[in-house]
Amino acid sequence: MIKSRKSICVAALLALAAGTANARPGEDSTLAVVMTNDPAANQILVFDTGTKALLQTLSTKGIGGVSGNARGVKQLNGDVVAVVNHGSNSVSLFKRTGNGLRLDRIVATSSAPVSIDFGNDHMYVAGTTTVDSFDMRNDAVWRDGSAPLQLVGGATPPAGSTAQVGVLDKDTLLVTLKTDPSPGSVDVVALHNGAVTSATPQVLSGPAGSLTPFGFSVYPDGTAIITLAHTSQDGLFRNGAFTNVVSSGTGAAAPCWTTRVGKYVFTANTASGTISRLVGTGNNIFIDSGVAATLIGGVTDLDADKGVMGVLGKGSQLFLLSYDGVGALTPSAPIGLGVTTANGVAILGAQDADH
Repeated sequence: MIKSRKSICVAALLALAAGTANARPGEDSTLAVVMTNDPAANQILVFDTGTKALLQTLSTKGIGGVSGNARGVKQLNGDVVAVVNHGSNSVSLFKRTGNGLRLDRIVATSSAPVSIDFGNDHMYVAGTTTVDSFDMRNDAVWRDGSAPLQLVGGATPPAGSTAQVGVLDKDTLLVTLKTDPSPGSVDVVALHNGAVTSATPQVLSGPAGSLTPFGFSVYPDGTAIITLAHTSQDGLFRNGAFTNVVSSGTGAAAPCWTTRVGKYVFTANTASGTISRLVGTGNNIFIDSGVAATLIGGVTDLDADKGVMGVLGKGSQLFLLSYDGVGALTPSAPIGLGVTTANGVAILGAQDADH
């Protein structure tokens, strides 16, 4: 069963997609950006979430091929979108211009990139064996720090282990590492003035009896909810340790990816094709809705902003859902993407378009 769930999470990332026609964008559109992850020529697809029209298909000038990851695409303030080029050891940065994007620059990474986050005036990139920081002040992007990733016991992570990087606070990053059949590791990476220090990270084991720390979302107080994918659990991480672990519950098998909207953390449950809604506090996780939505064809990565949630479906689809102030989700008919390798989605809210 464990092996089956692992293959579900990895395989789900490789099936996402399908075509569309170009159209004129409306003004101040909320955009959805999907990475095709093509292993020969990576691209992004830009959609208007209101009309569901494909607005742009843009080359990243790199090579895709990442799998088993979260947040291979990440947006900042509705202004910038970063995309991993796993096969060419680079990240492409796009800038928003009205209701479209343009390629701004490409930066090299110290190992094949897997996951991206922003914070502290920096971009952070977790790769197969390292984590890098890039200073983004003064309209420049340059690498100002790097550290090795490690597993519990000190080993270098094998390819496919790295899941996600995320900013915990001004002094700390987290990187989740999957190592079935062991519980997996969480690397706590030190920052100095936003830059990754060269110090070896503090390496923590996943909770006893759990497998596969995968996706996570962080609250403003530095508390994180981390999925424990292959044992269908969710863990609360606070003050350098797991402080609570709960079962994801009926209808929420293999939670992998997450996104946070206010107090709610939504998990994409790959094996059940559902979205769950959780609430984390300083000490506990509460399953607010085990099945907040069911999406035919399966689910993988997800992102949300300004009332719109984008969810990639392993049946070559992009689902666009609306959400309200109490976290209620309303699905709509999916969009075909025209590829079978898509991986990563970012939602850029309309009101941020001119930032």
